[in-house]
Order: sequence, then C-alpha cells, then structure tokens
Amino acid sequence: MIRTDAVPRPLRIGAGVAAVAATFALAGCAPTDAGGGTEAPAAGPSRSSAPGSGASEPAAPSGDSTYADGTYTADGSYATPESVETITVTVTLEDDVIAEVSVVGDPQKRESEEYQGRFIGGIADAVVGRDIDEIAVSRVAGSSLTSGGFNQAIETIKSEAAA
Repeated sequence: MIRTDAVPRPLRIGAGVAAVAATFALAGCAPTDAGGGTEAPAAGPSRSSAPGSGASEPAAPSGDSTYADGTYTADGSYATPESVETITVTVTLEDDVIAEVSVVGDPQKRESEEYQGRFIGGIADAVVGRDIDEIAVSRVAGSSLTSGGFNQAIETIKSEAAA
C-alpha cells in the first residue's frame, strides 16, 4: 500500500514546482546536438544573402547611419540556476553594421565556463556583417543564457553609439 500522506501536501507541491522550474532552466542550456555542430541562426536576418548558399554576406553601407562608427564596450549579465554571470562585449560599428565583435566571459561556475566558451566561439559567425538593429541573439553553439547578457550589452552599446 502506498501512503500518500507520508510527506505533507505543501511540501510535495513545492517539490513539484521546483522540479518543473529546474527543467525549464536546464532546457535553456541544453545543446541542440551532441557533437557541438552548427546551430540554428542566432540573429535576425541580414541585409543581403547569397541565394541558395545559406551564407550571409556583409550588409552594404547605406550612408544613413543611426549610430556613430567606432568601437564600443559594454557589460551584460544573466542569471543561471546557480549564479549570476557577466560578460564583456566589444563591438566595432561601421555604418551601423557590426564589423568586429569580441566577448570576454567571467564565469563563476564550471558549467558557465563551458557555455560561455561555446558562445564566444560562435558569436562572430552570428553577428559580424549584420546591422546592429537586426541583432537578436537567442542561442549560439548551445548557449542560450549567455545570449541574454549579450543582448543586454548590445542595447547599452546602441544607446552609447546613437548618433
């Protein structure tokens, strides 16, 4: 016979809610493939692309820049189930297009170090050559939480670079 009153009901409900929350939190960090291969596009559409090649080409300068050309640096942070992590993003803008990007992580936990490393390794392919207003990174190389910190830093950079 199974006793259902061995653990008080509020405790069982709390454990159930915590399990569901943990599942959603961990699902956001799960890699999309075991081999660490390619990911779905992590940023918005580019201004132009080669038909049929699947590769993006750098956006052409329009001459109507919203942001001043230059190199900008900002920090972004995001929460993991175990900690709050921070990354530093440096972007070089030319005619509103990201010409260069670098990200430096400061992982507080071993797992964060792994995901930040993956993100840093793949972010240039996702954003270089794209208009900064079209950037909306959601997942890079299996790292989705780091994207939140990156997007936060990009918003700060946009406000600083506004012409």
